[in-house]
Amino acid sequence: MDPRFSERLRAGSEPAWSRAVRHRFVQELCSGRIADADMARYLVQDHRFIDAFVTLVGAAVASADSFAARLRLGRFLGMVCSEENDYFLRAFAALGIDEATQAAAPDAAPTAGFKALMREAAATRSYAAVLAVLNVAEGLYLDWAGRAPRPLPDNFVHAEWITLHDNPFFREFVAFLREELDRVGPSEEVLARGFFERAVALELAFFDAVYAEGDS
Repeated sequence: MDPRFSERLRAGSEPAWSRAVRHRFVQELCSGRIADADMARYLVQDHRFIDAFVTLVGAAVASADSFAARLRLGRFLGMVCSEENDYFLRAFAALGIDEATQAAAPDAAPTAGFKALMREAAATRSYAAVLAVLNVAEGLYLDWAGRAPRPLPDNFVHAEWITLHDNPFFREFVAFLREELDRVGPSEEVLARGFFERAVALELAFFDAVYAEGDS
């Protein structure tokens, strides 16, 4: 049996995908060994994605070809704007990152690149293009979070970031994204593949950027 379209895209993104899910950042986060300064740098940059990400998911809602898919995407969008955003606020407080510090940090190059990619995909009005980016943004995170050893770290800043990306709702949503990409992606294969591979490269670069200011 031929592999699923989403699996072919993932295979085509190697070795970048595997390097990302086994990255130093992932290993240190999942073991609770990551330095506060590195976690803070990562979270400040990741929080910058929310606006562009909401735009991307909104584009998925607008371009989806079924009411059921729009409902599923809408529920996920609500989670991002509530539970996930609340985590950021609590994590920033715990790490001593005030609003001025957040605002003063410039976008890292991968952050700016990923924000631009999300908006570019949304602007295509192509469900396949949007799904390709979402399958990386969410599927790659499920891949690394699902590998996290148990028990999780004691620090909620580490543990909750893992569980936000490995829980029944999130696993079901990623499975839905894969099924949708498998269904509509082959008709726009070149477009979907291009967005998928660019997104994986940016995810890897984003993890690399956590340590760009030097090892802690």
